[in-house]
Amino acid sequence: MIEVKGLSFWYGSGDPAVQDVSFTVRRGEIFGFLGPSGAGKSTTQKILTGLLRPFDGDVRVLGRDLRSYGSDYYEHIGVGFELPNHFVKLTALENLRFFAAFYRTTADPMELMSRVGLEEHANQRVEGFSKGMKMRLNFVRALLHDPDVLFLDEPTSGLDPANARVLKDIIVEQRDRGKCVLLTTHNMHDADELCDQVAFLVDGRVERLGTPASLKVDVEERAVVVEYRDGDRIASVTHFLDGLGRDEAFLKLIRDRDIVSLHSREQSLEDVFMTATGRRLS
Repeated sequence: MIEVKGLSFWYGSGDPAVQDVSFTVRRGEIFGFLGPSGAGKSTTQKILTGLLRPFDGDVRVLGRDLRSYGSDYYEHIGVGFELPNHFVKLTALENLRFFAAFYRTTADPMELMSRVGLEEHANQRVEGFSKGMKMRLNFVRALLHDPDVLFLDEPTSGLDPANARVLKDIIVEQRDRGKCVLLTTHNMHDADELCDQVAFLVDGRVERLGTPASLKVDVEERAVVVEYRDGDRIASVTHFLDGLGRDEAFLKLIRDRDIVSLHSREQSLEDVFMTATGRRLS
């Protein structure tokens, strides 16, 4: 669905904002671009959505050179910006109807708003919306014409956990329908939960690329933490997985003690990012 080879971009003189970036996103896949602010995530997305040109490198979307597209490109892609732009003097429904006029066919705006809990606010002017409400309206606008490819920049920013869950479920649903989703975020929890592949972007370069599971395994400590009752307190001890079945101290512990919990010690995706890049997200 998306093939990028050697992508580079400069805003002016000096170092490139994006340098020699390459990746592939397949049908039915969520691909996450992860990194701190200023890493080049949004720049890459703006190139792929046709907002920034010219660029160096080869980019193909839906089997076609990105440079060959005209306005027909926007029939195939949906974009959810990090900072949503709406006509604030119009109602939510009027905003969606306005954008629907740009496409050949669209879904029912009321049905989409209902899915994200905005149906009761359909006839309210957007100027009175909270940031979270604007983000949800921004999200359904991206889905309005049922595009094959979705570009979502920080889609859960400003949302409470319940509304974030609704949007994440819809993103997974889009993937399961065979859509391609490119998710730009610095929220490692969302990326770990949603993405089939992730790329760590730092200073405009891809530092690591792979599935969340494979990236975590690469730096996994392979240990198990055992919590047990020790009088009136809960104590814990860590044992390494290699040779665990021959670890006499571990065997004695689980045989003689009242075990409260036993679980593997896993790295978070943020831990992996810091290990792989030496950088924090903030």
